Amino acid sequence: MVRFSGLRTAGGRLRHGWRPVLEATVAATVAWLLATRLLGHPQPFFAPAAALIVLGQARGQRIRRAVEVVLGVAAGVLVADLVVQALGPGSTWTVFTVILLTVLLAVAFGATGVTLVQAAVSALYLVVVAPPDGSLVPFRFVDALIGGAVALAASLLVDARHPLAPLVADVRRTFDELAGLLGEIADALDHRDEAAAVTALTQARGMDARVDGLRNGVLAAGEALRLNVRRRRHIGRLRSVDESIRQIDYAVRNVRVLARAGVTLSRLQPPAPSPEVRAPVPPSEVRAPAAPPELGAALRSLAEAVREAGAALAADLDGHDEAADRHATRADEAALAAVHTAGQLFGSTQTLPLAMIIGQIRATAIDLLRGVNPEDDVAVLARVDEALGLPAV
Repeated sequence: MVRFSGLRTAGGRLRHGWRPVLEATVAATVAWLLATRLLGHPQPFFAPAAALIVLGQARGQRIRRAVEVVLGVAAGVLVADLVVQALGPGSTWTVFTVILLTVLLAVAFGATGVTLVQAAVSALYLVVVAPPDGSLVPFRFVDALIGGAVALAASLLVDARHPLAPLVADVRRTFDELAGLLGEIADALDHRDEAAAVTALTQARGMDARVDGLRNGVLAAGEALRLNVRRRRHIGRLRSVDESIRQIDYAVRNVRVLARAGVTLSRLQPPAPSPEVRAPVPPSEVRAPAAPPELGAALRSLAEAVREAGAALAADLDGHDEAADRHATRADEAALAAVHTAGQLFGSTQTLPLAMIIGQIRATAIDLLRGVNPEDDVAVLARVDEALGLPAV
């Protein structure tokens, strides 16, 4: 059973990850063919290596990584050539000196990560595997340039028709997951289900990764648009979505605090029965009363606002302005309804966890509405507080 489970897991990973595998394989092979057949390089190791290194980076960082790989190869080649001419190839002192000087040079110019490693590996390769002989040295730099260019071309071809499609899918998936999380919190509080509330809190803690994925998606989409001259006009739209994602990050944090307060509220026990009660209920049969029904309704309205906000951002990215406006209006209405419903729970008998949840509903609604309408900052705050029943400032 364990073996079949592992096979299913591997199969699922291949179904979702076959595109990057194919992309890297084809790009490395094309880089090799260009260097060998077109330019006649005898040992074009760095062409496929550079292609694989660049494609191994997250989308949104590939232009920078391509430049870093080329510069790293150039630095490594220069140092290796000078040191081999001075000390000879293959000796321990040559290897030590090449690595030391290459790393020092890379650090001095502010290189880190991929650039530093690529410079050192390039220099070491030339010393140990293929010592420079005067004719091969220029080939290394050209090979790295070919590999980086092929990798960028592969990225462009993958995203050429719909460069914003992956980001749109990420936006819809993230907002749907956040809305589902709010619904789960509402269900847990309605049934005073501590285990379900703890599960929701765990999921809320994992939402940060979703927000990070959105940020990376914005970077990737921006890179795809910059590489696609005909679609660069969409970069302005991408910037507005980037600002919205910042507010969504705040909303995710608020939901996490809300989920934590939900766990506390689900653990509260009812007060002990008074002495006048003739037949007290045994402690084992005591069940805490359910949370106020208005709380679940408020959370579900907030979940609907999250879904509509996600649909608004996705429509904006797709260029459907009218649809984006409709979804934004619905998000506004649902968020204000959530705040208004939660505001009805204010009173002298409310518990601290309940007050915290009400406060987080308000904060989430504010950040959500700022996300779909960043230019309406002051008005959003006034309308949310009015819905909550707070006096206007």
